[in-house]
Amino acid sequence: MTPLRLLIAVLALAFAVLIVWAIGTGTFSEAGAWLVSEPWGLVSMADLYLGFLLSSTVIFFFERRWWVAALWIFPIPFLGNVWTAVWFVLRLPEMARRLGRT
Repeated sequence: MTPLRLLIAVLALAFAVLIVWAIGTGTFSEAGAWLVSEPWGLVSMADLYLGFLLSSTVIFFFERRWWVAALWIFPIPFLGNVWTAVWFVLRLPEMARRLGRT
C-alpha cells in the first residue's frame, strides 16, 4: 500500500510542477482559446470534467460526513486532479480496508 501511496504522491507532485511550469511559460488565455476551438480540445475538456465528476462521486460516497466530502469536492474544479491525488494519498489505506484489500 505504501508504494502505491508514494507513487501517487510523486505523480501529483510532478503534475503540480508541470502546472507551475505551464503557468510561468505559457499564456492560459491563448491555450484555452485554442483548446475550446478544436474538437479534440473539447473532448479533452469533457474527459477532464467527467473525471472530476467520477472522483467527486467516489469522495462523496466514501466520506462519512457530507461536509467533509464537500470540503474535498468543492476545490476539484479549481485545483484539478492534484487535489484528487492528495485525497487518494490520504484515504488509500482506509479505502483498501473497506474494500477488503489490506
